[in-house]
Amino acid sequence: MQLRPLPVTWLMGLSVLGACSPFGADGPLEVAIVGNPSDFSDDGVRLSPVAQHLRGASREGLVGLDPSGQIVPALAERWIVTDDGMSYIFRLRERSWPDGEPISANDVRDATLELLDRLEGTSLGLDLAKVTEVRAMTEKVVELRLSSPMPEFLRLLAQPELGIAKSGSGAGPMVISLDEDEALVRLSALAPEDRGLPGREDWEESSRSLAVRALPPDVAIDAFAQGDIDLLLNGSISSFPRIELGPLSRGTIQVDPTRGVFGLVFRSDTGLLAEPARREALSMALDREALIEPFGLGGWQPSSWIVPPALLEDDALEPTRWEGLSIEERRAIAAARIEDWRAESGEEQVVLRVGLPPGPGSDLLFDGLSRAWSGVGVQAVRALPGEGAELEWRDRVARYSSPRWYLNQFNCELEVGLCSQDVDQMVVASLTMTDVQEKRRVLTEAHAELVRAEVFIPFGAPVRWSLVRGSISNYQPNPWGLHPLFPLSGPPN
Repeated sequence: MQLRPLPVTWLMGLSVLGACSPFGADGPLEVAIVGNPSDFSDDGVRLSPVAQHLRGASREGLVGLDPSGQIVPALAERWIVTDDGMSYIFRLRERSWPDGEPISANDVRDATLELLDRLEGTSLGLDLAKVTEVRAMTEKVVELRLSSPMPEFLRLLAQPELGIAKSGSGAGPMVISLDEDEALVRLSALAPEDRGLPGREDWEESSRSLAVRALPPDVAIDAFAQGDIDLLLNGSISSFPRIELGPLSRGTIQVDPTRGVFGLVFRSDTGLLAEPARREALSMALDREALIEPFGLGGWQPSSWIVPPALLEDDALEPTRWEGLSIEERRAIAAARIEDWRAESGEEQVVLRVGLPPGPGSDLLFDGLSRAWSGVGVQAVRALPGEGAELEWRDRVARYSSPRWYLNQFNCELEVGLCSQDVDQMVVASLTMTDVQEKRRVLTEAHAELVRAEVFIPFGAPVRWSLVRGSISNYQPNPWGLHPLFPLSGPPN
């Protein structure tokens, strides 16, 4: 995504701040992640973005992600995939746990099985449902078997939640210490030989520690503007300031080319929302480009589909729903459906509560939703998530590129809103299908059924942004919204 030019006052401030790090090359790299200090203590399997970044730095999995989001070796130094695509065999590095005990294949097997068990009932657990067996083949070789091929399985294994630990401790690549007085976490890189790599005498001179804070978005943005922060991660559209980017500050604001789900889930199927056609009317009434236009995001892709059409059967979908209808025609159809219900029900006024998180971006979105729906006879009332609204914000970055990830976000087991058990059953049936075309056909049908059920109003791709000072190396925007902390400690690539 691209941004348009900033006002002059912003340009002056950001161009000066971007000139140097406030701490110099020898000081710690100051990082803020949008979140709360309580996120530091997350130790479960439903991790906040703050906890995801810290987990990735302190507990490597078999594989990891580099700054661009590509798969790289981690605990495993290499691997092979069998010809049928159903077996992944990993050779472990010579590594040790913090207590000095060597990391064995048995350790990895036991930790992986425990994680799979704990992840049941989560969307990530659903994503991992193809794993049928984890076994230690030798002291240093681990095999994971799947029920059918999954080309992006390694990307799933690279998720921070799949970081391997023993007795609660990971094997790096960084060591974490909590500074309770300053409410920050300090991260220091392990020596190369402690990471299963050849030793290097000068590694300490080329390594930099990190000081990581979890801050509310407005506080984090102010800290960056004042020069107290070098890098700000995990900005979302709810906190996206109404700014435009210009040449003097180019590169300061980095927007990830993310994919995923961003829109509103239906939490109620009563009253106006009892029938899919009336739920569809609310989606029809939205001009998605106009909804995002106030943010100044260039290149953002709106979508009226849940799964991107490119991931489904060829020619299964038009580029947009309601192809051939203008926004005026769509709104006329929506208004007629809502008026018919109002006349039948005797309701004088149609009111729907919309749950959105706080923030200036959410304010802009609500204004756009309110204007669009008022034109078809619906009054929108603002609420916070969890306050019983009929529609609630859902904003998730995809972990891998497959229709199954998108469909799993609305699985009935997750209880995020309206759902379809028929869709869930089709997704389960796809888990054992080895014919690629047949699997794609079934998932395409599942998506069509989920759309017919009208469980979600999609807006388009999620928005994730960072503020990056010019002195930062080894940071890159990537499609997955995760920015590994360990590479930030080293010299430029």
